[in-house]
Amino acid sequence: MKLKRAFYTKDLLTVAKELLGKVLVKVEGDKMFSGRIVEVEAYDGCTDQAAHTYIGKTKRNEVMFNEGGYLYVYLSYGVHYCCNVVTGIEGSGTAILIRGVEPMLGVNRMIKNRFSKKILSEKELYQLTNGPGKVCKSFGINKNHSGIDLTGDRIYLEDSMLKKNEEICVSKRIGITKSVHLPWRYFIKNNPYLSRK
Repeated sequence: MKLKRAFYTKDLLTVAKELLGKVLVKVEGDKMFSGRIVEVEAYDGCTDQAAHTYIGKTKRNEVMFNEGGYLYVYLSYGVHYCCNVVTGIEGSGTAILIRGVEPMLGVNRMIKNRFSKKILSEKELYQLTNGPGKVCKSFGINKNHSGIDLTGDRIYLEDSMLKKNEEICVSKRIGITKSVHLPWRYFIKNNPYLSRK
């Protein structure tokens, strides 16, 4: 079942934890990509200097000020697209970066998008979507998708429960230099698609 707006408008850290195990879906014509979310990071522009919204509203970050349930996509270091789930009430400036996804549907197309070939070794397969830039490349998500309503039919999240043996872990975020003390990275313990073990 597709997640409704009310899921996204809750508190940032609540949504971040609850995103784990949910299924990211992208529909592209007759093609469908999907994967379980296994790693996320939360960002809050009110107190978090690492958040894009900490400096206030700009053309680049304006989607993050929408009410929860929109996709915010940005280009990182001029190389990789990264996708985020906007949360909270309108004006909050909060979002959750999707860092790792366990592929489900459309794996062959993901492989082609990422590696321009058809077959991967097992080791390469675990490298397919184990990082925010890799998720976007595999799913074909780019800046044109920023602002998409996640309650629509192009890109959305489906409800799904964690498996019985899965445990949620918490750590500091990765690859940032500001507000590094915040324990706002959430991930499924020992999942092979984590960006960092």
